[in-house]
Amino acid sequence: MLGSEEAVQAVMADFETSALTESEKVLFRFLDKVNSRSPEITAADMAPLSAAGWTDEQIYYAITVCALFNFYNRWIDSTGVHALSDEAHRAGGQRTAAHGYVRR
Repeated sequence: MLGSEEAVQAVMADFETSALTESEKVLFRFLDKVNSRSPEITAADMAPLSAAGWTDEQIYYAITVCALFNFYNRWIDSTGVHALSDEAHRAGGQRTAAHGYVRR
């Protein structure tokens, strides 16, 4: 779905009004809670994910990616590492889209 920068920008601006599928929006709602109120997460928060077709493994990976990016951002902010340019982010996004996160 996210085959263009415009689609990514639409999701970043407001995923609820973006062209994401309802199943993807359910996942994004859950990840919003992971980001902002993770101590409050209960089994009841998992039910909509399962109902939307997400497997336990997919949920686990989504939580893991979310948690790792939170860690990376806090580490970078705290250590003073300089942010990448927009161009570098685009190149990284294109590389990840073409080859995934796994380096071979």
